[in-house]
Amino acid sequence: MEENKFNFSEEEEQKAKAVDKAQEAEKTQAVEETKEAVKKDAKGLIGSVRSFFVQLLGFAHDTDRDATIEAIKGDIPFKGATAWILICSIFVASIGLNANSTAVVIGAMLISPLMGPILGIGLSLAINDIDTLKRSLINLATMIVLSLLTAFLFFYFFPLSEDTSELLGRVKPDIRDVLIAFFGGLALIIARTKKGTIASVIFGVAIATALMPPLCTVGYGLAVAAEGDLSKGIEFAKGAIYLFTINTIFIALATFLVLKLLRFPMLKYANSAKRKRIARLASLIAIVVMIPAVMTFFSVLKESNFKKDARAFIDNELDGLPHADYIKKNVIYKYSPEQGSSIALNSFGLDEIPQSTIDILKSRMKAKAYRAINEATLIVDQKKNKSLDNFKYMEELRYRDSLDLLSQNQKIQFLEERVQRLAKYERDEIPFENITAEVKINYENLEQISYSNVISSNFQKIDTLTVFSAKWKTDNAITEEIKEKEKQKLEQWLKLKLKLKKLEVKRIN
Repeated sequence: MEENKFNFSEEEEQKAKAVDKAQEAEKTQAVEETKEAVKKDAKGLIGSVRSFFVQLLGFAHDTDRDATIEAIKGDIPFKGATAWILICSIFVASIGLNANSTAVVIGAMLISPLMGPILGIGLSLAINDIDTLKRSLINLATMIVLSLLTAFLFFYFFPLSEDTSELLGRVKPDIRDVLIAFFGGLALIIARTKKGTIASVIFGVAIATALMPPLCTVGYGLAVAAEGDLSKGIEFAKGAIYLFTINTIFIALATFLVLKLLRFPMLKYANSAKRKRIARLASLIAIVVMIPAVMTFFSVLKESNFKKDARAFIDNELDGLPHADYIKKNVIYKYSPEQGSSIALNSFGLDEIPQSTIDILKSRMKAKAYRAINEATLIVDQKKNKSLDNFKYMEELRYRDSLDLLSQNQKIQFLEERVQRLAKYERDEIPFENITAEVKINYENLEQISYSNVISSNFQKIDTLTVFSAKWKTDNAITEEIKEKEKQKLEQWLKLKLKLKKLEVKRIN
């Protein structure tokens, strides 16, 4: 029998297995050590990153609680100089809105003392100070009433000739106003709590949150309503007071949250029962303030999403319609969760939109891309206005839109050319009444004369020719020779009189 060269003894096999196990154990231990090292490194990195951001973003260590509370309470009182500062700032803001001057409106924001009681409301709720809450609410209410009265009197005696962009910008708040008020309030209270208050932040927040212009706009709405235009006045007042309420609530809410985060000390009362009662009352008021704030946020967010999806729907889906550009520019969006939101199109009676197209548009409103308008109603107005000359209306729109697309210099050049064409037209216009009076005196045999501008072309160029048509009396004494001579004489005279090189007289008989 042949011997197998790979045949090991039992003892050698056991030694080989032991060596393999030892090597495997060493590998496993090395892997575990590597994992532990990686974990330690990761924990160290995470800890370093966390430490970095804590040092970067943490501001609790730089907070002066006592000075912050004292400063906010010091800005709450409303009497004497503060009252006059408020009245002056309201007048300045009203003048800025009247003159449509952004710079003047910004100046009014900077001198307004309205921010004090609003911060006082947030502070009192955060530290359980019911007395400060009462003073803040009373002073804020007094400031609002005085501001509205001042603005009303100004706009009543100095009415606007037309609504300015500064006024119109304060009657339709959207989600951006909510975010500005909340983050502006955060910046303000953080700056207030810092040791050595950052004045520039306070000024910036005063400008960004814009408490004064909405109150002035409410006063303008009241003045308009008092003058007889009730619906317009209510619309302005309602939109502006809504914007002011948003700013007030979210600034107070931001103050409350920051002071709670910084753990400002709660006010202590000697009577424990009173302390508990006041704590519950403060908590209840805080919840009552937060609920409308959250509801307002989501309501404004929904309206903003509705308008965004509605504009996207109009821009994307109306391209194939006749006169789509004009229809797009005159769409009316109505957001009303209670009565039903709608998108209204008007075809101007120019071309009727087929019912099949309307049905397709309605079905496309249900698409996922336009989720915010899925429940809205599409209204298409195709009534013809008999008193409207559609052609002239379209020409007017085309002329207006062409001006909108031009730059300032192009507009000037465009208008100058139109003026020149109008001037040329006036120069070329025939003083027909005066001409007929003189012709009647100088040409007794003429019975009738008329003129017109004839546009002709030789297929190379287009030209305009002034043509007079003359009809002589049917009298046997007036021969053809006399008529021809008078015609040539009349033609020469008209060219000289009217200073026209291109003029022709034609005989009717």
